[in-house]
Amino acid sequence: MVETKSMRSTLYIGPAGWSYPDWEGPVYPPGAGIDRLRFIARYFNCVELNSSFYRTPSPKIVRSWAERIGYFEHFHLTVKVLKKFTHLREFDRDGLLEFIDRFAPIEDAGRLGAFLLQFPWSFRNDLSNLEYLQKVAEVFRGRPVVVEVRHGSWKIPETEEFFRNNGLAFCNIDQPVIGDSIAPSNIVTREDVGYIRLHGRNYDNWFKTDAGRDARYDYLYDPEELAAWKSRAISMLGKVRNLFIITNNHFQGQALVNGFQLSSMIKGAGVKMPSSLVRSYPSLEDYLDRSVEDLDLS
Repeated sequence: MVETKSMRSTLYIGPAGWSYPDWEGPVYPPGAGIDRLRFIARYFNCVELNSSFYRTPSPKIVRSWAERIGYFEHFHLTVKVLKKFTHLREFDRDGLLEFIDRFAPIEDAGRLGAFLLQFPWSFRNDLSNLEYLQKVAEVFRGRPVVVEVRHGSWKIPETEEFFRNNGLAFCNIDQPVIGDSIAPSNIVTREDVGYIRLHGRNYDNWFKTDAGRDARYDYLYDPEELAAWKSRAISMLGKVRNLFIITNNHFQGQALVNGFQLSSMIKGAGVKMPSSLVRSYPSLEDYLDRSVEDLDLS
């Protein structure tokens, strides 16, 4: 677990998702029966729920998540909102309320970090999309909600004002900056939550329609690239009560590698890591807390 305090700010770092077949070996010890969510919770203090983008989870599964993360003090879950409301942009107030209410067990336990609305690059800054965001924001009123936009038309001062006026936290992203894509930033528009998502910089596959998810997010940040995000994160700490940094370059566990590195860089100290990952990425030795013996327990 990684927590850094600065002017009453708490830093949460974790990956986007935790269930990927290619993580067995480099991340998870081979073999059946391991609780992957609890495994991740041993090392990070948050995780972004990715599967909720594709389908609304059952009440039983949500209760299970709430129970399993309850074993880890301060661990939080952020929720990626169903693509119906972002990529398809079908405004359905009752449907959105039903989706939000599904996560009541996590929210009631005080373990909900935020809801994330991730819009695609095609979602541009125009009147119809501003009106859509206003309607959606009203449904989330009173809850921490983050909006990710990827098109450069949003990188204007009016965007920050619009987000503040509608209670939306701006998601600062790292992505391949191609054409009109939005560049990295350190914007804060809500006092309770700040958000950063690192997608990788795979320029070759980012906009390829036939590239699979793994190919698109196959990227490992180098220390110099992470140092720039360390500076942005530090500038945001103190302006928000909770800052979430999510690594989404998930292929082969690279999200965890960069998450551990960034945690260590911000803390200025070594961090606990699974020995399986250190064996797969020996460069992590430089960021390892050697005072803690890892047993790779589930």
